[in-house]
Amino acid sequence: MHGAGRRVTITTSGVQGQKLPAGRTRLVEREREIAVLRTLVRRTAAGRTGLVVVKGPAGIGRTALLGALAEEAGRRGLRVVRTAGARERMLRFGSPGAPTDTTAHDGRAMATPGRRPSPPGRRARVLLASPDTTAAPPLDGPLLTHRQVMGCAVATRPTLLSVDDADRADLESIRALVRLMRTRQDLPVLLALGWRDGEEPIAPMEWATRSMLEVIRPRPLSGQGAATVVHRLAGTAVEARFQADCLTATSGVPSLVTGLVAGLDELRLPLTGAGLEAASAGDIPVFGARVRCLLHGQSPVAMRAAQAMAVLGDGTDTTTAAGLARVETTAFTRSLHRLETIGLVRALAGDTWSFAHPAVRNAVLTGTPAGTRRDLHGRAARLLHDSGAPADAIAVHLPASPAVAREPWATALLREEARTALLRGAAEHAVRLLRSCVPPGREDSCDPVLVMELGIAESRVDAESGIGHLTSVLDRLPDPDLRLTALSTLVGALTRTGRTGRAAQLLAAQDTGSPSGRARLQLLEADMLLAATDNREAYTGLLERASLRLDLPGTTPAERALLAGRAFIAVSRAEHLPQALSAADRVLRNGTPITDSPVSLAAAATALAYADRPADAAHVYRQLLEGADAVPDHLRAGLLALDAEAAQRLGRIDQALRSTVQALGSTPGARVTHHQTLALAVRLHALLDRGDVVAADALAGTVPPDAIDDAWQWSEYLAARGRLRLAQDDPVAAVADLTECGRRQELWQRTNPAASPWWYWAGHAHLAVGDPAEAGRLATRAVDLAHSADFPVALGTALELLASAGGERGRLQILEDAESVLAQSGAALSLARTRVALGRALLRAGHVGPARKVLRRGWDESHALGAHALHDEAHGLLLSAGARPRRATSRGAGELTRSEKQVARLAAAGRTNRQIAEALFVTRRTVELHLTSVYRKLGLSGRKELRSALARSRGATDPAPTGRER
Repeated sequence: MHGAGRRVTITTSGVQGQKLPAGRTRLVEREREIAVLRTLVRRTAAGRTGLVVVKGPAGIGRTALLGALAEEAGRRGLRVVRTAGARERMLRFGSPGAPTDTTAHDGRAMATPGRRPSPPGRRARVLLASPDTTAAPPLDGPLLTHRQVMGCAVATRPTLLSVDDADRADLESIRALVRLMRTRQDLPVLLALGWRDGEEPIAPMEWATRSMLEVIRPRPLSGQGAATVVHRLAGTAVEARFQADCLTATSGVPSLVTGLVAGLDELRLPLTGAGLEAASAGDIPVFGARVRCLLHGQSPVAMRAAQAMAVLGDGTDTTTAAGLARVETTAFTRSLHRLETIGLVRALAGDTWSFAHPAVRNAVLTGTPAGTRRDLHGRAARLLHDSGAPADAIAVHLPASPAVAREPWATALLREEARTALLRGAAEHAVRLLRSCVPPGREDSCDPVLVMELGIAESRVDAESGIGHLTSVLDRLPDPDLRLTALSTLVGALTRTGRTGRAAQLLAAQDTGSPSGRARLQLLEADMLLAATDNREAYTGLLERASLRLDLPGTTPAERALLAGRAFIAVSRAEHLPQALSAADRVLRNGTPITDSPVSLAAAATALAYADRPADAAHVYRQLLEGADAVPDHLRAGLLALDAEAAQRLGRIDQALRSTVQALGSTPGARVTHHQTLALAVRLHALLDRGDVVAADALAGTVPPDAIDDAWQWSEYLAARGRLRLAQDDPVAAVADLTECGRRQELWQRTNPAASPWWYWAGHAHLAVGDPAEAGRLATRAVDLAHSADFPVALGTALELLASAGGERGRLQILEDAESVLAQSGAALSLARTRVALGRALLRAGHVGPARKVLRRGWDESHALGAHALHDEAHGLLLSAGARPRRATSRGAGELTRSEKQVARLAAAGRTNRQIAEALFVTRRTVELHLTSVYRKLGLSGRKELRSALARSRGATDPAPTGRER
């Protein structure tokens, strides 16, 4: 079989429980070589002498080709003598006890000095001498043996003498044998030598005449050949991606292909691209051993070059890698070309190189002794540092070389890189970097600030270690601000792990006699309040004894931080609502992202969102996100989730989806953090609003059951998943999820119906299973709480649920009240949903005209919002009402009011809200409200998209009039 012009020999071997089939060796992509060998066998059988050299790198299939030659010779009636010249597989001629065992392939004994003939049935095995620098072999020993072997064989019939790994045998004996055959053309002997590529100049081609010599150079497998080998070994077809990845990892070297398949089988991983990717993170059994075997057959310079590349990583320039290997650049490049010929590395653009595959690099690293690796990493860090490489490239090597990492220059670099990692949210990486600078058990002798930085990083991934390190240096920190930072992190870590008593003791120990002492205490208390939201037991225990006073003036950042935390808790519990909302407004009015913590400002904004003021909250979230360059990634993910939730409440489905994509990134469902869980829940809701049940189900399917812990954010996920089950016509599963969500909400004291809509979906799930009484109970409770708190969105949706749970009597009036309440709330999607419900009720009551009118409004609004599921529902109801809707009204600049257009044009021109207010003689609050309405109508996420949206609206023309029902 041919593939892309490449030919290679490969024999199948037992992999995955399959055995080597009896009979002829099965070869892949080797027809031309087999044809040459058959010709040589026929010539030898006719009485001619011949020499064939199968030459190539290790693993390319020389042994298999020699085996195929032996089988062909046996079939042609030649006597076959096979041997190997590898030093580790032979004894030296002339040494005491060295055997010279030769047995004919057909079982006939041949003359052997000093030994009896071997019993029939054994294969011939000639043990050639190995070179020895201390004593040369006697000339008559090997020569006499060869002559006797050939003489005995030729007396009966022509002979094949096959020597694998001949380059490792007694080269003097091989040379003498070739010369003998060159001078004795009457000997019907075919000498076949397997010769490993090397840098040594000696080769049989220099000893033989061109007329008697045939050189065969096997080449790597093509893609088709590799696929055939994998298919034979696996016994079944494998995916195309794995075939391609396998060829990349092995460079078509047959021994590596078979080793890779065997290694994955040993790891019990499937022969798929994903299976190979998972295995490549470590050393793959069999495959890694074969890579190291190939490497060990190379020169010491090539070995050092491969080790240097493995330490530095792919894409390193040749000069740096040669310096690390302590090799002159020309010799280093020559060694890389040598490694390229055996399929381990490949050249990239710009005089850089890479390994053929990450699994190859891991195999080289695993084979490098630990001490050598430490030395290489240390010298690599120094080389890169001296060459001006980026800090992150240097920091990669220092943790692997502790002695170098503790040098002053290295410690300073690691600390700076750890700070950057913390801002990216990579706390585990920061801990690994800093632990390289702090020897275990020697923390007392280290810089206390360094130990504090380690404790801060550890508090996010290893709370116990972080608490230990922060406690040990708390009294040794030289600066009050540093001590406050350490104390704040320590209080938060203690609170998150449920030790609120100890955290309270630290707070009580603070000196409050000075303004700075009082501010410090307020900041620590605020940190403790917000940290407690990560641990339910700590949260509920803290609320039993913590003060939630909301009468602080909020003139300092510390007071505002404490007010924000208290306001958030109070609104979540629907307690002291006027005071809590006033406190949140004070925080946002007096605080700025420059002076205040983004966590405090976000907490105050969330209090407003939970009070049915999502537009105000969204404005704050946008401000924080647009100026959040220095905010750690995990906090940014939380801000994006809150922004998405506010957008979803306002009916901005596209914005909710965009924000959740940014918050989740590429994190799989099994590894989402608490900061991302809310984004996961909001995304599920937005997908269901969009009508994409398939995508929502796929997203929920990425979350394993054991990932759902006791955090309050997972309650919101359960609510969204319950709604998904309802959309999938599985109301029993929906009730189970939503009931569990309600239980958790009660435990977390999140009793405000505006904080979470779980009760709304739970009510509809109970209606679906035929339990209107429970649905009515949930609706009545929500109506009472929302009415007393003056929460319009919660009140409107609760009235809509109450109308669905009650009988026909009074339903229309309740739904009309719900529509009236929601019309003033800005919650566009809830309003459209209520109008569709009202249209259905009117249609059921026989009021066809009014039903068509209100359904048309809900139909238009749901289309503009992108709520496809609701739009389809309204469409079906319109058809039932006898209407023939043609096209939904498109929302755009044409729907903006005159005032909104003025504000939008000025904002698109780059004016600030204050400048717009002064130009139009209105308040800044009015400008903000107009912009919020503009963003909603145009489906925008913020000011950055406004100019292009207005330009598109001015350039667009309506191709057809708006259709109306007939």
